[in-house]
Amino acid sequence: MNKKDLRVNAINMLKSQSETKRKQIEEELTEQLIHSTFWENAAVIGITMAQGFEWDTKSIIEVAWAQGKEVCVPKCSPQDKLLNFHKITSFNELEVVYYNLLEPIPEKTENVLKEQIDLLMVPGLLFDREGFRVGFGGGYYDRFLADFPNTTVSLLCEKQLVSQLPKESFDIPVEYLITEKNIINTIR
Repeated sequence: MNKKDLRVNAINMLKSQSETKRKQIEEELTEQLIHSTFWENAAVIGITMAQGFEWDTKSIIEVAWAQGKEVCVPKCSPQDKLLNFHKITSFNELEVVYYNLLEPIPEKTENVLKEQIDLLMVPGLLFDREGFRVGFGGGYYDRFLADFPNTTVSLLCEKQLVSQLPKESFDIPVEYLITEKNIINTIR
């Protein structure tokens, strides 16, 4: 199956989850994340503002703020398909942009260099046990990860974990996969 078909199937599967099951999985993912060593060791968290069928990130951001961590979220640059992360201290520093994405308002936020991000939460739809993923198809994260020097992690339910995915030369695996059951270290 090609990536486009895999994406469609994964989105349909995620959308079909009951609200009760979704909330339960989100709570388990958050607990696994915030009790991990890499979370505890991180001062600056890079994370997207989830929407729709994606696993909620708002509560994770609130935990990070409560623990005194800095939070930065990406601003997409569609012209060159690059991500620039900006530190936010409030959800009021976000605006709705194309595709209904919530992104930082550049005039109200401070740009954060990728080297300053200790822990990067990488979104995706499907993952294999080596940390490779099928994302949303823009290639933004693959470009960002190409020279990202610090820890990467993704949140997913067990149903998003598959035995094999098509890989391309520019695909960069994520180091840790957090499911509702466990944390998978993909680093060899």
